[in-house]
Amino acid sequence: MKIAVDAMGGDYAPKEIVEGIELARDAYPDITFLLYGLTDQINKYLKNDDRIEVKQADEVIAMGDEPVKAVRSKKQSSLVLAATAVKDGEADAFFSAGNTGAILAAGLFIIGRIKGVDRPGLATTLPVVTESSRKNFVMLDVGANADTKVLNMYQYAMMGKYYAQNVMNVANPEIGLLNNGTEADKGNMDHRKVHDLLADDGDLNFAGNVESRELLNGAADVVVTDGFTGNAVLKSIEGTALSMLHLIKDNIMAGSLKSKLGAAMLKSTFGNIAKAMDYSRYGGAVLMGVKAPVVKTHGSSKAPTVKNTIGQIKQIIDSKMIPELNDYITSHKDHLDQIKDSIKNK
Repeated sequence: MKIAVDAMGGDYAPKEIVEGIELARDAYPDITFLLYGLTDQINKYLKNDDRIEVKQADEVIAMGDEPVKAVRSKKQSSLVLAATAVKDGEADAFFSAGNTGAILAAGLFIIGRIKGVDRPGLATTLPVVTESSRKNFVMLDVGANADTKVLNMYQYAMMGKYYAQNVMNVANPEIGLLNNGTEADKGNMDHRKVHDLLADDGDLNFAGNVESRELLNGAADVVVTDGFTGNAVLKSIEGTALSMLHLIKDNIMAGSLKSKLGAAMLKSTFGNIAKAMDYSRYGGAVLMGVKAPVVKTHGSSKAPTVKNTIGQIKQIIDSKMIPELNDYITSHKDHLDQIKDSIKNK
């Protein structure tokens, strides 16, 4: 198993990327890594090159670069060369913590989408923090497409089902549609159409609409939404969690000696809360609908998160999810064509 890594992507690259890859190398003896980037910078942090091959990339796509333009013009960038390695069959998966738009563009234009998938979507795994039979759930799209059509969301449900079954090991995942109410007639016209399509599909275990306030309570195994809403919800969850932890800490520090002593006694409890809210434990966001695993982790990721994300990629490859998804989409071509026609005629 080979994973191509954009070693220059991320706020703390290449140091944290290299250190994370070394952690992953030590944890997974069946993985070899191709690290693309400025070799002199990478080698400064590389302690042991066992199963790690460093490949020179003369250019770097910065976080502020215009994504499509950067992918097309910076052919010798670490991000483009890593994606090209997957396209050429030199690696099984592509990993980066860099420019999200550029990663999406590389996934689409270099690696290519599965035939029959109109628009790939970004899927991320989030925690369930209350008492529930579920420990986590997957949500997509969380930012690949700002403008999402009815057919796209329907296909996200199909792809999310495969991810939950193959990577999260959920036998018959429940699928929910993120909406502003649980009733079937809630939402705008597109969401009502998506609801009806999912409800009529006998292959999908559709649980109906779910509200954003119930996401972390285990409302469904797979939550489907448009890319604009999904990205906003993801950032809201992340921001709220961080703000609440800061609020608690600030109030403790500003309080009496008694409150500080109480906080010291509850240190492990606060640690457990922070851990429960840390969705980086589950890895990165997966671009669903392309021909090979394309996984993007948070730009501020440190070495442990990089290692966790490599574990996620290993699960995806081992599960053969993408070849099976490709076969499923191909076998359902006539059905998808009928869906397209029905959407046009409504």
